[in-house]
Amino acid sequence: MTTTAFITHRDCWLHDMGTFHPECPDRLAAINDRLIAAGLDMYLSFYDAPLATEEQIVRVHPANYLAELNASVPDHGIRHLDPDTAMSPGTMKAALRSAGAGVLATDLVLKGEIENAFCAVRPPGHHAERGKAMGFCFLNNVAIAARHAIEAHGLERVAIVDFDVHHGNGTEDAFRDDPRVLMVSIFQHPFYPYSGADCNAPNMVNVPVPAGTRGDGFRSIVSERWIPALREHKPQMLFISAGFDAHYEDDMGSVGLVESDYVWVTQQIKAVAEECGHKNIVSILEGGYSLSSLARSVVAHVKALADL
Repeated sequence: MTTTAFITHRDCWLHDMGTFHPECPDRLAAINDRLIAAGLDMYLSFYDAPLATEEQIVRVHPANYLAELNASVPDHGIRHLDPDTAMSPGTMKAALRSAGAGVLATDLVLKGEIENAFCAVRPPGHHAERGKAMGFCFLNNVAIAARHAIEAHGLERVAIVDFDVHHGNGTEDAFRDDPRVLMVSIFQHPFYPYSGADCNAPNMVNVPVPAGTRGDGFRSIVSERWIPALREHKPQMLFISAGFDAHYEDDMGSVGLVESDYVWVTQQIKAVAEECGHKNIVSILEGGYSLSSLARSVVAHVKALADL
């Protein structure tokens, strides 16, 4: 039996914000190619992401916001919602698959069909606030998945771990002051979206780091700030906003992590889950824009999830 699911869908390639936009379909192609080159495909269970339903989405985003997104889809070309974030004719189909991937992953893990899952999807989600698309994001995939675990499966405590180089403002917006959900993160600061450093909510352990932070600083934060908070919360399931743009090769940020840092943090998250009496982990792709380092980092992360 394989322990790890790999969930994606060709529809996630349909979202296209234009030539030279860093959040491009080639990100998924690079991951797929590296996965096969590494020989990982024989050790994973592959699933097609379903379309998220309105019921699943409105647990996080208001129905009128979803209607606004649907109304904004252009018939052709590109329509900008802000300078960074644009829609193409295939955007909503891709976004619904991305959100649906996290929901399916949650179902598979909590039904015991697999131990953990990685969702190779785009567009990313952690900048999408309850009623606002921004930062390349439209629907908050990890928030929708976490809420599904609570509402559909009855979990009382979940945790979200976010190691993207940017603050997950949308995830914080969804769960600030919700005692059922602990969020732990690091993010470069001051840096887009210029938030996170001033949140005093007791369930938010969001740690700003300066540009130039390397793996030793990251590991210290995980060990000294994240792990104690996670142990105290005792999550019944852990979700990962897996952004790989804190890699030193990624020009989107100025934090210097490498593949071994992603392996290490994945192992720490797995250890917390096992301390809490389970192996329930769902990881969902967020950022990562240098195609080579993104693909290498994802493969390293997935290998760690799968104990390979």
